[in-house]
Amino acid sequence: TGFDSDNSSGDFSEANHKAAEMLDLDTHQSSRPGKHNGETEIQENGIKRHRTSLPAPMFSRSDFSVWSILKKCIGLELSKITMPIVFNEPLSFLQRITEYMEHIYLINKACSQADPLERMQAVAAFAVSAVASQWERTGKPFNPLLGETYELTREDLGFRFISEQVSHHPPISAFYSEGLNKDFVFHGSIYPKLKFWGKSIEAEPRGTITLELLKHNEAYTWTNPTCCVHNVIIGKLWLEQYGTVEIVNHSTGDKCVLNFKPCGLFGKELHKVEGYIQDKNKKKLCVIYGKWTECLWCTDPTTYEAYKKNERRGGEQKKPKQSEDVIKSENDEADDMPEVQDTVQFIPGSKLLWRINCRPPNSSQMYNFTSFAVSLNELEKGMEAILAPTDCRLRPDIRNMEDGNMDLASKEKERLEEKQRAARKERAKDEVEWHTRWFHQGTNPYTGTPDWLYSGGYFDRNFSDCPDIY
Repeated sequence: TGFDSDNSSGDFSEANHKAAEMLDLDTHQSSRPGKHNGETEIQENGIKRHRTSLPAPMFSRSDFSVWSILKKCIGLELSKITMPIVFNEPLSFLQRITEYMEHIYLINKACSQADPLERMQAVAAFAVSAVASQWERTGKPFNPLLGETYELTREDLGFRFISEQVSHHPPISAFYSEGLNKDFVFHGSIYPKLKFWGKSIEAEPRGTITLELLKHNEAYTWTNPTCCVHNVIIGKLWLEQYGTVEIVNHSTGDKCVLNFKPCGLFGKELHKVEGYIQDKNKKKLCVIYGKWTECLWCTDPTTYEAYKKNERRGGEQKKPKQSEDVIKSENDEADDMPEVQDTVQFIPGSKLLWRINCRPPNSSQMYNFTSFAVSLNELEKGMEAILAPTDCRLRPDIRNMEDGNMDLASKEKERLEEKQRAARKERAKDEVEWHTRWFHQGTNPYTGTPDWLYSGGYFDRNFSDCPDIY
């Protein structure tokens, strides 16, 4: 299933396998034909089995050149650039945000821990797992229309989720999720700044993410690392995450600092994450290491430093000297896909915090979606009657792309964008301001910074005043 069965994982092993069952990761089941558009299967235990494949395979991008579009955009903000639909994946960015919840068992783990250090470890693992679904996902999600929403309720996983596109320029997406057992609240607003730098596209994260553990009266905040897609002009697309993520426990003063390492000159640091948890007096309590594409471990600082010291001593003896010409050559090719390194070097005595889920066998033909992502745009029978009319599942361009009808999807995308522009002009002419429906501007109660806060009421299902955006 992709979950660890090593004894070093402690009691996490059982929790992981339970989560695997809930996420339908059984390889025998994932190979079955997918159910979609109202054909959701009910298991014997009463839990709905979500579809395991998309209605149509991924459309080939090999005959399209992104350079013809991007060559005039170097250094510019990309949110205003219209990209051909072939470079998209059939999900809205609002649905992409919902993928944070794929590893919700880590939030449940944090809620169940009595020790604040173990709670922080689980929260740190959750923060890393939130970006793991992006691995090999080089397709661009659809930009949400102003007023677009997405809701997801998963009784089997114990949460419900609502998001809304609250601003178009700049693009801002706000989200709110809560545990069905009233044990946590997870919310935030995201407005990534996209820039094109010649060979790569960089998404700089902005906006605060907040997780509240209600039982423990604790709140954690952080911001995601920077994401970069390389080789957008020629060569194989590949993705890296880099930057420092600081997770703060505003109740205890504990802090977790995670360094998502850039690829580096020879690719040795590719996908690596290293960091530590410290208390309010800045004493290091544990060290965290791993890869955001694989797994995350923790150990005590003394053991980690001793291991690293021994590794450096051995490494200096084995490391060959390289000429300046070789180094220059490597530097010139730094943007190419580096050779994949071995898996994480395990330090004896470490505890497993998280391991990435196995993807379905047909993932490469489905935009490299995880099992969780495959289910996000599923439109079950009777759902249209209860969804808000602004929900992503009802968006015709995404629906047609998912069904493999690329020409109609492209026409619908152009129609929706033109409809949005016309509505904006009409509001400007009548001097009418846009009003968000489910979120409002405010201040994050823990960081004091501007934030978008959930206004409540969505699940009362009064959608009479929702805008007509499709």
